[in-house]
Amino acid sequence: MANLNHPANLKYTKSDEWVRVEGDQATIGITDYAQDQLGDIVYIELPWDGSHSVSHETKFGDIESVKATSELVSPISGDVVKVNGALKDTPELINDAPYEDGWMLVVKLTKPEELTSLLSAEEYQKHLQGR
Repeated sequence: MANLNHPANLKYTKSDEWVRVEGDQATIGITDYAQDQLGDIVYIELPWDGSHSVSHETKFGDIESVKATSELVSPISGDVVKVNGALKDTPELINDAPYEDGWMLVVKLTKPEELTSLLSAEEYQKHLQGR
């Protein structure tokens, strides 16, 4: 696990999602640990038309790998403003660069107070060590 990347400028959940906050918007994806556990990602289902909102701790999509299918759970509430359309044809971007090209959604925060429940990189790393 030492070779996995968890950038200090992001926030994390115990269910292995990350959040990058920029003003009143947040980008959401899954962590390096999550993609490593899933293995080769072959399919992802997201709200492709972007006309949705997401709610804290509620499913917003599915991700399928050679090992398993998992639900994607939103760490925050917000209105979807952008979906990473590149993932439709190249879901392996999540394996290759989970924090850069493998991001999933950008949302306009509707309940910014939810950010306080997220973990720092250090807290997330400790959480992983306790698994």
